[in-house]
Amino acid sequence: MNRPIERHGAMVLKSCANFAVLLAFLLLAGCASTSRQLMPAPNLYSGPEAPPLFSDLPAELQGNELDLLYVTDRAPETTGSGELRYGYERSLSAAFGSAIVSIEPAMSWAELERASLQKKRETKLTLELTTVKELGRFGETPAPVVLIDGEPQLDPAVLEASSAAQQTFHQEVRRRLAVSPTKEVVMFVHGFNNDFDDAAFTLAELWHYLGREHVPILYTWPAGRGGPSGYIYDRESGEFTVHHLKRLIRDLSTMPEIRTFHLIAHSRGTDVLSSAVRELALVARAREIELPDEFRDSHIILAAPDLDMDVVSQRIVAEQLGRESKNITIYTSESDKALGLAERFFKSMKRIGRLGADDLSPEYLESIGYMEGISFVSMDTTASPEASHSYFHSDPYASSDLILMIRYGKEPGAENGRPLTPVTSGFWKIEPGYPYQETAPEQP
Repeated sequence: MNRPIERHGAMVLKSCANFAVLLAFLLLAGCASTSRQLMPAPNLYSGPEAPPLFSDLPAELQGNELDLLYVTDRAPETTGSGELRYGYERSLSAAFGSAIVSIEPAMSWAELERASLQKKRETKLTLELTTVKELGRFGETPAPVVLIDGEPQLDPAVLEASSAAQQTFHQEVRRRLAVSPTKEVVMFVHGFNNDFDDAAFTLAELWHYLGREHVPILYTWPAGRGGPSGYIYDRESGEFTVHHLKRLIRDLSTMPEIRTFHLIAHSRGTDVLSSAVRELALVARAREIELPDEFRDSHIILAAPDLDMDVVSQRIVAEQLGRESKNITIYTSESDKALGLAERFFKSMKRIGRLGADDLSPEYLESIGYMEGISFVSMDTTASPEASHSYFHSDPYASSDLILMIRYGKEPGAENGRPLTPVTSGFWKIEPGYPYQETAPEQP
């Protein structure tokens, strides 16, 4: 008589446990804020052989304001004071514009550089999103179908509006390239439960510590709904946005003025980016063509990827996604708490963002060794649990490696000027003190 009740009780307990895991995951993995502190100074800039943070930077790129070019399919909103913002609702049309992040308090350029490099800052540097200005909007996708002379066709007015928006977008990219010292693009695709502001803060601080030499493009998709069902909503928003990101990458890759791309994705954003690149690759291969050289010379960076290992083995490895870019770098941490919770919630064998060399068979490791340009870079984040999922920019050792790779074009290995510790074929490790050898404290 009691067995049905016992089974029901067990089911209730299991559901409660799953809900608790999901709630903890929501609290750990996402972030939404109107301001935040500037990330710690990368260790690269404070060592004995530290390069300068800024070098011959044009006056237009100096100052406490960082002007980002954004593209989004978030629906626009208006704040109580009448300012433009973007929420978590989805828009069938993608918009682009300028998002200005300010580093406060205001100070001279020399003072800002000095404060940015301090390990223990005398003055707190706060990021604030001060201005969001929409410069154009592409037509809805899919475009409406109308009858013309009795034949169903895509609405010419919508197509014309999209073409005009594309020209305006190209003009804006070219304007920014004209003052860029490198003529390269750094694009950031955020993860789940990030709002527009927080995604802008992450790209702004990365661009700041990359010396502001590249053209920064923020691709922000409709995430950040929050609540117990927020992760499910964001996962579907990630699927929704793939078409718009794919169109953006394809569009940018036709611009010969762009020397190369550095595409950075974090957490669930890695699924968005890899799906978009995969679909572009499949279409190109079906037409027996390659993606443009400007894109194939790109660097794809997947930071703390919230991707199931089995799914990746089929969608990325089996389909040889690495052919579509010069390098793919995957940052992992076995101590990533958010991804550990994701493994429990989705019953995943392993999330790629927690992958270690010990998780793979010798045969699999051997095959990775044959894949030119694919690198796994791991680090231990147990010493800074608050940054265990965002370490790629909030940990001064990890951010140093990112800068060595993007700004200075360094390949893994001490002999190449990027002294990662080799683990096994295709796997590297960031040690404490990186990129300089950490010295033991002096004995009294």
